[in-house]
Amino acid sequence: MKYILALLIWWGTSPVLPEGTAPAPEHAAWNTLLKEFVNKKGDVAYARFKTKEKELNDYLDHLGENAPATNWSHNETLAYYINMYNAATVALILENYPIKSIKDIWRPWGQNRVKVGDKTLSLGDIEHKILRKMNEPRIHFAINCASYSCPKLLNEAYTPDKMEKQLQAATFNFINDTSKNKITENSLELSAIFKWYKGDFTEKRSLITYLQPYTKMSLKEDAKISYLSYDWQLNERK
Repeated sequence: MKYILALLIWWGTSPVLPEGTAPAPEHAAWNTLLKEFVNKKGDVAYARFKTKEKELNDYLDHLGENAPATNWSHNETLAYYINMYNAATVALILENYPIKSIKDIWRPWGQNRVKVGDKTLSLGDIEHKILRKMNEPRIHFAINCASYSCPKLLNEAYTPDKMEKQLQAATFNFINDTSKNKITENSLELSAIFKWYKGDFTEKRSLITYLQPYTKMSLKEDAKISYLSYDWQLNERK
């Protein structure tokens, strides 16, 4: 139960994780919003989404009132925090819309703005202190930072029963998206995500070994690796 221990350490000596058999919340409301306002490319119709801002905030309130419990499965906890991160990111954009980039917002990942039980977290807290502690590097392809170079925002909610399939698809799609990564047998021009979080992908392997199962090419272990510049423009549907 490594991920539970990590959460307990981070929350401190009086964790808010409730004991017992608290059910994990449903993500149907978020799924409905994603289907309506996000296309298959992950681009978001923010102007139209603004009309359902209350529904989005109601969903985030629902998550905040139903913090993870110790009886939750690994996938239930993953779904909770991935959906929370993505929904809170969209909410942040809508609060400041219209904008050209999430980086136009003051401390977008540093503001404590997301309720979980009696705690208020930042997007950075959710990513670095919770999700990255859960021993699942594929989360980097599931969470979205509202920018074109980010992995796309999936137009359906992550759910415990579909988690493995969804994470695999998100990882495969991102690695093989030629607007994000340019891969040949001898040369890899990769998303800066692989530079920023290299340790998450290479704890027990090389980066090329991590990437190999997600491409049909036979990558050379000594292939040259470089990193592409990151496009922080808003992932808005044109």
